[in-house]
Amino acid sequence: MNPSTVVHSTFTVERKITAIPERVFHAFADITAKEAWFAGPPEWALAEHAMDFRVGGQEIERGGPPEGPAHTFVARYHEIVENQRIIYSYDMYVGETKLSVSLTTIELQAESGGTRLTLTEQGAFLDGHEDPALREHGTKLLMEALAETFTSAR
Repeated sequence: MNPSTVVHSTFTVERKITAIPERVFHAFADITAKEAWFAGPPEWALAEHAMDFRVGGQEIERGGPPEGPAHTFVARYHEIVENQRIIYSYDMYVGETKLSVSLTTIELQAESGGTRLTLTEQGAFLDGHEDPALREHGTKLLMEALAETFTSAR
């Protein structure tokens, strides 16, 4: 049996978004609005997305490349302060393999011309299945996609 390993990693992503905090919050809170930016590469298929956006609620998204395997995000919401803060934990899987367990805090601060979004993620990356730098890179791409939804909506 191989020894189990865990790598801990923390990163922060900040973005200035050209929308008021209420609109940015809505992009996280509404399943249709979230699906506009929270997705894998364009060639990936979305197999499942369900969201119960409330404290104690769960979100599941499953999808991936047509040839597989499925990538699955399973989150639980711990704190929601409308238009200001969202805290959730999530497990990430590829197929049946658990890659990581993370705690994410999203903070929204009104700023001239929009919102300052600060996302901080603390992750436990399991058994060498994923490089934490890849997660940070993917999260930055998601935050860019989120910001773009407001730029293209003008």
